[in-house]
Order: sequence, then structure tokens, then C-alpha cells
Amino acid sequence: MAHSEGTDAGGVGGPEQSSARAPGGASSAGVSVAGGRGVAGAAPPAPWAKWAVLAVCCLAQFMVVLDISIVNVALPAMQTDLEMSAGGLQWVVNAYTLAFAGLLLFGGRAADLFGRRRVFVFGLGLFTLASLGGGFAQSETQLIVARAVQGLGGAVLAPATLSLLMTSFAEGRERTRALGAWGATAASGGAFGTVVGGVLTDIADWRWVLFVNVPIGVALVAAARVVLVESRGQVSRLRDLDMPGTLTVTGGLVLLVYAIVRTETSSWGSPVTIGMLAGAVVLLGAFVAIEATTANPLVPLSIFRYPGLAVANVIAALLGAAMFTVFFFLTLFMQRVQGYSPLRGGLAMLPMPLMIIVASQLVTRTIGQLGPRRIVVFGAAVGASGLLWLSAITTDGSYWSHVFGPIAMMGFGMGCTIVSMVAAATAGVPIRLAGLASGLINTGRQIGAAIGLAATTTIATHHTEGRLRHGVAPPEALTSGYSLGLFIGGCVFAVGVPVAFLLPRLRRPEPAAAGLPAPPARPAADDQQAVAKSAEV
Repeated sequence: MAHSEGTDAGGVGGPEQSSARAPGGASSAGVSVAGGRGVAGAAPPAPWAKWAVLAVCCLAQFMVVLDISIVNVALPAMQTDLEMSAGGLQWVVNAYTLAFAGLLLFGGRAADLFGRRRVFVFGLGLFTLASLGGGFAQSETQLIVARAVQGLGGAVLAPATLSLLMTSFAEGRERTRALGAWGATAASGGAFGTVVGGVLTDIADWRWVLFVNVPIGVALVAAARVVLVESRGQVSRLRDLDMPGTLTVTGGLVLLVYAIVRTETSSWGSPVTIGMLAGAVVLLGAFVAIEATTANPLVPLSIFRYPGLAVANVIAALLGAAMFTVFFFLTLFMQRVQGYSPLRGGLAMLPMPLMIIVASQLVTRTIGQLGPRRIVVFGAAVGASGLLWLSAITTDGSYWSHVFGPIAMMGFGMGCTIVSMVAAATAGVPIRLAGLASGLINTGRQIGAAIGLAATTTIATHHTEGRLRHGVAPPEALTSGYSLGLFIGGCVFAVGVPVAFLLPRLRRPEPAAAGLPAPPARPAADDQQAVAKSAEV
């Protein structure tokens, strides 16, 4: 019995392809692009179709990452307009972070199980509506709730973007180029957030840092319905989902992230923080036990047999800690010490995202010859060196002598690291687990960012307070604290260098890269079963 839509097991170029035939005998992959219907036996998609998918997915991912940092420069204006408390202001940021980090794994698995296009459109619609609601917020509570719903939409949307690319591009040069573009948008979105936020806050109003998502979101929903084609999931009913696993991992991650972010206002040793960390450990331990015994796990533990994915998650956590350390401390340094306006401070960050884009394009041209492991090692070393150089900031130092070079160097290293890390993480992962792999990578980065920023903020704050008690002038004391935070971030990034050596050596896909037919790959044991089932159908 033939399905009217491509099965999840039929990723383009993957080992689990559908046996449906297009007119003229051409094989049609189970997950196709363009046309909006995915009818088995339809003609192969136009050459532009995959690149239209890439554009839609990258813009959606950019929007999600942008909103992690875009509100930072608008916080003072929000506080004045809505008469927000200091605690409420903090929750404008934390509500998004908690919902986003806590639900990423669920979002990734939902894309695999219920259909990637369906989940993509749902997450994008939710994100867009929440942005509209946040822009119209008239109170502190309304704004915080809108940001939490934004985070939920982003957690569902972000993993779907990467899994759609994995199902649309075969392993080899084309997928590397696609992952390079996706990695560049994922890495540069956070840096561009400070730029866009500064521009909108200065020339318009703080509400536009949220309203800006609405026209983009509406356009992307319309485009998604045209260029994306559904990849059928493995379950069609919510009750078939691993709800115990979903609840325990979501609760555990939310408790973990909340315990970390609250250390900005309370100590690590407070009873509440310790209790939350203990609760997170219990819930996450229960999650592992559930996944090891349930028939349809949210996270099949066998996915960690792919060594590239496991190591890449550690690198993603280290990278997340380093990136958010830069966004936080450098923004504060330029505005509080150097006296930059939000707009000028945002523009001053531009070299970093621009170099991320440059590096990502270079990586896509060299990764086939060098392999991802070498590039991750190189990128982590360059990025860490740039961040350590940046930690030498002084109160009287100029932008060109103390900031421009370090952030450009750091951006180049981050661009190299992210693209090659994602390529290593997704190599060999079955198409049916593409969304989960994406969710794991994003979760690792968010957890690393939360832990890294909380730890460095605590250390830097205590250092600054100590300097003030010893009679040091506020600008020098603040700069000393920011410098220490950046130095710690650089050291964390540097840990990625030895960790990257644990990435597996990937075989260079010479035949495919040269445009020659590649030898048929032998499916892994678990993939052979899916191929057999497809043949039976």
C-alpha cells in the first residue's frame, strides 16, 4: 500500500529511501521539496527547490536565535514604559531561555514523529503570535508570558529547521554547504540581535524588537506551505508519544536552567538552588531509566552510539558558554564604561557575525579535504585566542585597538567551529532521528550558555565588588570584572580544542564531491529494518 506522502524513512540521499518511482523511472526520495504536497511518484523537484528550503529554514533559525539577545538592549526602555521591577526585567530574558532550553528535546523528537513540516509551521506560527502579543503587552506579566510562549515556539521550530535540511540534502558537498549556511545563521543571529535591537530601540520603540518578527513570520509560514513537503512521522496520535520521558526531561531541564539563572540574584549554596539542582538530577536520572525501558522512547539512547553527536554536544556547550559570555560582558563594557548608545554598541559588534559568515563559507569549501575534526580544533583555538585577547580591555582603550581585532578573530573561530561541529554531529545519523539530533545540539548549547553565563557573572560580580571595597573607581572596577568574565570564557572555549580531538575521523566523500557516482553505502543494522519495511510496503 503506497503512502500519499513520503515516509520519514525516506530522506533524500539517506539510506532509508522510498521505492516510489517518478515518471520515466526516476526514483523519488521519500522526503521531497517544493510543491507542497509530497505525492509519491511526482516528478523530481526543480533544482532551485532545495535552496528555497534552505532559505526558509535559515531565516527561521536566524529569527529564533536573534530573539535570545535582541531584547537585551531594549530592557531599560521596557522597564521605564511598563514600570517593571528589577526581578521582572530579569524574567523577560529568563522566561524565553527556560522555555527554549527545557523543550528543545521535545521539539526535536516531535518533528521526527509528527512530521517536520507540520511541526515547523506550528512552531513558527506560535512564535509569531507570541511576538505580536509581546509587542502589545501592557504589563510586566503579559510581556513575560509572551516571552515564555516565544521560547516554546522557538524550541519546537529550531530543531525542525535542521532536520528539514538533513532530509532535503544528501550527505556530501550539498549538505555541507547547507549546514554551513545554517550554522552561520545560528551563530550570527545572537550577535546581530544586539545590532537589530539597538537600531529598533533608537529609531522606533522597544515594542518593535518583538513586532519585527511578525511580518517575517507570516511570510515564512506562507513560504513553508509552498516549498516544504511533509515527511511522514512514525506516530499519528499524541498518546503514542513517550509522555513520561517528555515530562521528566522537560521538568529536569527547566529546573536545571532555572537553578542556574537564579544564581544571578542568590548564591549557589542557597537551599532553594541546591533543592532545584537536586530535583533536576532526580528527574533527569528518572528520564534515563524511562528511556532505557520504554518501547517508543523520546530519546532512543542508541543515538549516543554515534560518536560525533556525543562529542559535538560537549563542544556545543563550551561554545554556548563562550558566545553568551561575550554578548553579555562586551555589551555592558561598551555601554557602561565606554558610554556607547545601544545603536553604537550594536554596530560595534558587527565584525563578529560578519566573520562568522565568512568563516562558514570557507569551511564549506575545505571540509571535504580537511575533515570536520581538524577544522573544529583550528576554530576553537582561534576563537579562544580572540576571546582571551579581548579580555585585555581597559577603560581608556580604543575600539580599534582593544575590541575590533579580538571580536573579528573570535567570530572567525566560532564560524569554523559551528559549521564543522554540526557536520560531525549529523554525519551518519539516520534521517528518522534528524530532529532529535538537532534538538540535542541546541540543548547542549543552551545549557552551556546558561551555566557559563551564570558562573562567570557570579565570579565577575564578586570580583568587581571586592575592587570597589578597596577604593577602586567604578569604571576601573567594572572593567576589571568584565575582563575576568571574558578571560574565563576564553578558557572555557579553549577546552574545546582537546575535546575536538575526540571527534571521529570522517571518510572524505571524494566520489560525491567530484560529481561521480558514490559507491552504495551499507545501511546500519537498525536502518536495514526500515529499508526492509519500505520494500514490503
